[in-house]
Amino acid sequence: MVRERPGPRPRSSYRYCSRITLRWADNDAYGHVNNTIYYAWFDTAVNQWLVENGLLDIMGGDPIGLLVETGCRYFSPLSYPGEVELLLAVQLLGRSSVTYVLGVFEPGAESASAEGHFTHVYVDRRNRRPTAIPQVWRQKLEQIA
Repeated sequence: MVRERPGPRPRSSYRYCSRITLRWADNDAYGHVNNTIYYAWFDTAVNQWLVENGLLDIMGGDPIGLLVETGCRYFSPLSYPGEVELLLAVQLLGRSSVTYVLGVFEPGAESASAEGHFTHVYVDRRNRRPTAIPQVWRQKLEQIA
């Protein structure tokens, strides 16, 4: 049985955009952005959105989000020099977890070069046990769902 690989979501599926300038060091020996860089971009885009919305206080925030799963599918190569747009949306909002979907686009492109997912589980800062996402946070996360 052959299973077809799904294509990327359209640009319109996303609710937030962050731009990142590619660096010389992002390219690998084959002349394209190394796969590990995409994961750093996902982390940056999610945390940038959280900071901009007042949901991430690195030093004293409670609860805190711990990354429990991430993944990426690649569709077309990117390479230095240039910029990328990291588009973000909430895919799944649970009691104590959030799964984001992220699209990596060349500026203005309609089709993603890569698409990833990124899941945080929110835990109590002291005991590291899962805790419910605060209602104020939930309202903001629902805005990008």
